[in-house]
Amino acid sequence: MWPNSSSGSYLLTGFPGLETSHHWISTPFFFVYISVFFGNGTLLLRIKEDHNLHEPMYYFLAMLAATNLGLTLTTMPTVLGVLWLDHWEIGNRACFSQAYFIHSLSFVESGVLLAMAYDHFIAICNPLRYTSILTNTRAVKIGLRILMRGFVSVIPPIMPVYFFPYCHSHILSHAFCLYQDVIKLPCADMTFNHLYPVVLVVLIFVLDSLTILISYVLILKSVMSIASKEERSKALNTCVSHVCCVLIFYVTVIGLSLILRFGKYVSHILHIIMSKIYFIFPPLMNPIIYNIKTKEMQNGINHFLSFHRI
Repeated sequence: MWPNSSSGSYLLTGFPGLETSHHWISTPFFFVYISVFFGNGTLLLRIKEDHNLHEPMYYFLAMLAATNLGLTLTTMPTVLGVLWLDHWEIGNRACFSQAYFIHSLSFVESGVLLAMAYDHFIAICNPLRYTSILTNTRAVKIGLRILMRGFVSVIPPIMPVYFFPYCHSHILSHAFCLYQDVIKLPCADMTFNHLYPVVLVVLIFVLDSLTILISYVLILKSVMSIASKEERSKALNTCVSHVCCVLIFYVTVIGLSLILRFGKYVSHILHIIMSKIYFIFPPLMNPIIYNIKTKEMQNGINHFLSFHRI
């Protein structure tokens, strides 16, 4: 049974109807979280220690790994709290703060994927000027702009929710706080809070994905003009890891967004499963993809493991 919630807190939701099995369900979640920490942590450590990887491409990859870790650390405590400890209650401020970091980090991840597409575009379409165009200093500036865009753009809709009066049910739909969930609960004029996120999603997710698509069209056009088949294959192979990460991220984003906005008649279990996939699958798969497909990362990790055996 859920405890009674006070006026200053919300009740989280696990897997409705499967409450007695939550302890068993928590086991695979725990091992997935361990895999996420190990995979992304190894990636960050490898990039930090190997000076050969101190290049813009790997700085962006490190940002992607750090963002994945941040998103996992934001959602993991409440997910395992519900599944493992039957801890259903979360305070208002903690809930709003969690929603802020969830959506900020999602926008940051979109920006990092865009920056990585820009890196590939310069490397393939203008290789002779790559080092002069995308210097380490410029890569750091791009990274700071991505962080600013992600963390500042979410403030206008999130800040008012701290002060709204709440008169509806305090039961949320997930084991963490999503903005789309929270804005259903206040008894106030929510016009701005409904419209602003739509504009924000269009300006960030839609424009980022379109820009990535256009960059790959130009990359493909440039690659097809290369005479050597071997060189074409080599150029395309450098993009495979990034394309996989982009597809994983945007497919899960689109799926979750459609479910949240138009899924009134869809089973609530599907809502929960889709949200879990969005918050777990990309952080789990990104380091695996880059470790498998990137030769420099494979060599670095092999060297790292052999060094520590000695």
